[in-house]
Amino acid sequence: MTAAPPALSYAPHRPPDAVRDLMTRDYLGFTQPAGAGSSWLVTPTPTATVIINTGTEFGGLPRAFVAGTTDTHDVVEQHGAIECLDLKLTPLGAYTLLGVPMSTLTGATVDLADVLGPAARTLVERLAGTPDWAGRFALLDAYLLDRLDRGPAPAPEVAWTWRRLVETGGNTAVGALAEEVGWSRRHLVARFRQQVGLAPKTAARVIRFETLLRRLAAGGAAARAAVECGYYDQSHMDRDFREFAGTTPGAYLARLPDRMPEVTSVQYTWVPAG
Repeated sequence: MTAAPPALSYAPHRPPDAVRDLMTRDYLGFTQPAGAGSSWLVTPTPTATVIINTGTEFGGLPRAFVAGTTDTHDVVEQHGAIECLDLKLTPLGAYTLLGVPMSTLTGATVDLADVLGPAARTLVERLAGTPDWAGRFALLDAYLLDRLDRGPAPAPEVAWTWRRLVETGGNTAVGALAEEVGWSRRHLVARFRQQVGLAPKTAARVIRFETLLRRLAAGGAAARAAVECGYYDQSHMDRDFREFAGTTPGAYLARLPDRMPEVTSVQYTWVPAG
């Protein structure tokens, strides 16, 4: 009889509402035992990810790091013993909590201490020295509430533009958004890129593609989902698949798991690589 693979475990926690409003989902504590591992395709997402290892580093990355918004895809390998906290932030939430221009993090993975300073190392050591998830979540709540009080607020015009893009699934013209907020298109693009990390048009495309992937993962027919998400035709959708997933819609669907992990963020579409 073949032995079952080592079990992964997840510990979700809802942060205080003021912090939760800046995130795409609750905190997630993740534990992977030695001998386990997987690889998957990560598609572009207008989300900033913060990983804090309470165990040892993995993948050659810093013990705690932030990955900014991106419009590229990648295959992620995750093998061996891992214990970490996983935070998914909206771009404007990350702008406030991290306190840096999001344009400096676009497409990059950066040591958290390079963003937050020495206090980040103290936080990581305290989290690693706390033996249970409940205690770690309490420390993180207190730290992020303090950051929230001191962090920069996004420009109302940028926040409005972001909200409209999300509400419309990325199907709103940038020129129309500029008119709505009373800025020139050029000024809106510059400020939006600074605070979100992507230009409005790119963010719109990523949001639309992400919406399409969620519908496909839920079992929607590709042609119908494409039309509902605002794609003009099959070639339009195929072009985004090549750019944002490095594959075709058919190949992508063939690799989808039968059941998507419930604990993952909707911004991450887990597709086994290979």
